[in-house]
Amino acid sequence: MMQTAEYPTNHNGFTLVEVMVALVIFSISMLGLAGLQISALRDNQIANQHTIATQLASDMAERIRANPAGADNGSYSTVTIQPGSAPDCYSASCGYADIAQMDAYEWFAALQNALPSGTGEVVSNSGGFTITVKWDQDRTGTSGTGCNDLKCLTFTMLP
Repeated sequence: MMQTAEYPTNHNGFTLVEVMVALVIFSISMLGLAGLQISALRDNQIANQHTIATQLASDMAERIRANPAGADNGSYSTVTIQPGSAPDCYSASCGYADIAQMDAYEWFAALQNALPSGTGEVVSNSGGFTITVKWDQDRTGTSGTGCNDLKCLTFTMLP
């Protein structure tokens, strides 16, 4: 007597519908992860801008501390954007006012190069200075100059 091979009629496996459902769930989860990645990149960029603003504010505070005669005589009392060029105090001898002017010029150049629409100001107040760094954090192209339009980081320091 000859035996015939019996083939199971109950196949275990995935159907096309199950595979499609798994693919849809996988696709939705990948879209969620992509959204998280975009959010993380944006937050990282904002944190980087805050770090740069903090470094630049600290840079100006150190410039003021390095020129005590200029700080005492009001050369840093109101620092705003300086048009034109700054004196070259690296290769020539300069007084405290020229050093303050060169500091302001270099600081504004660094602000404009490092931050989007970067600007700042230094204002004298009761024996100290308030240093404000401003920039367009969202890169909207705003043309404002106040803290309502731009992101501001403000420090108060004593020389």
